[in-house]
Amino acid sequence: MSRLFIFAVIVSFVFGTNGVLAQSFDTRATAAYVFDQTTGTVLLAKNEDAPLPPASMSKLMTIYMAFEAIADGRLVVDALLPVSAHAASYGGSSMFLDTTDRVSVEDLLRGVIVLSGNDASTVLAEALSPDGTEPGFARMMTERAKQLGMQNSTFANANGWPAAGHRMSMEDLGILADRLITDFPTFYPLFAETEFAFDNRVPSNKRNRNPLLTLGIGADGLKTGHTEAAGYGLVGSAKQGDRRIIFVITGLETQAVRAEESERLVNWAFRQFARKDVARAGTRIAEADVWMGNSVSVGLTVKEDLSLLVPILNQGEVAAQVVYDGPVEAPITAGQQLAELVITLDGLPEKRLPLVAENDVARGGFKTRLRTAAQVLWTKFVPRPEQSPEGA
Repeated sequence: MSRLFIFAVIVSFVFGTNGVLAQSFDTRATAAYVFDQTTGTVLLAKNEDAPLPPASMSKLMTIYMAFEAIADGRLVVDALLPVSAHAASYGGSSMFLDTTDRVSVEDLLRGVIVLSGNDASTVLAEALSPDGTEPGFARMMTERAKQLGMQNSTFANANGWPAAGHRMSMEDLGILADRLITDFPTFYPLFAETEFAFDNRVPSNKRNRNPLLTLGIGADGLKTGHTEAAGYGLVGSAKQGDRRIIFVITGLETQAVRAEESERLVNWAFRQFARKDVARAGTRIAEADVWMGNSVSVGLTVKEDLSLLVPILNQGEVAAQVVYDGPVEAPITAGQQLAELVITLDGLPEKRLPLVAENDVARGGFKTRLRTAAQVLWTKFVPRPEQSPEGA
């Protein structure tokens, strides 16, 4: 054929009762991002792509790169790392290290995750930096972030200390949290630890600052942050039943407001949305027209079990479009992606899911090609009724 057309097929999924939309979350945060990891649904996005001072929340990037280094053998958890004068010079949140210390990688990880140690972050950074310096590691952080899809993140240091150009967006922090949970399930329980008393130094500085960990709402991570420029923020995650959410907030006025807003947000995300199973893997959703094949159509199926997150008060009919460029030219292989299922539900962003061929479709033989050529000629030379001469 000389041109392709976009076809759309309307598909409906029925969940039960009709109703009104779930109430949107009116957050006091200056920027926020809430993501249901289980279904891949963004529940809330407010200034989510704005590059902002991330404070200590950017330590998650240092932790991610340290986990990668352990996974590929560049770091060993019981290795002892020296503390430079530069690392020891940092104030703020700290493990209270000095230049006489040699600290295990495992203790440094806990020092960053639980105690938010600026000094511990810098010790790890200098160990992994290509030139042994924190600025060298910050450049690595920026490059690695881009590779992970974090397009609004640039780093000037390893710990979030206020610096010109040190920025992350809330969406980028959400991407990073998702990767930490998915890529490093063995290490992730470190984020749920509520205390770490390193060497019994400064007993008053042994508690995790995450206000949600002891509330019994499924919270198990990840990192708080605060500077004067950033305000109070939190990258959090919680799991209830078979659902996990990730959220990022920043710009709040006090620790108390951060704690209250975080708990409200977790409760809203779990209570106002329900996961609904739509189709099992292999279920035929629609059909696509085939060009020059031994069959005139092919079934379109979902490759994996399909579930949707639906506002609990809007569980009636959900309409979706199957969109593809077609007719699809043969040969076609089973499992080949041919189309997208585009689901639009009021109150949630558009969701696009791949649809694949249900079975192989071989290229047609001589008779198929002859019939197709005849159809093309007929379409080209025979006038349509509306094009017929007047009075004909």
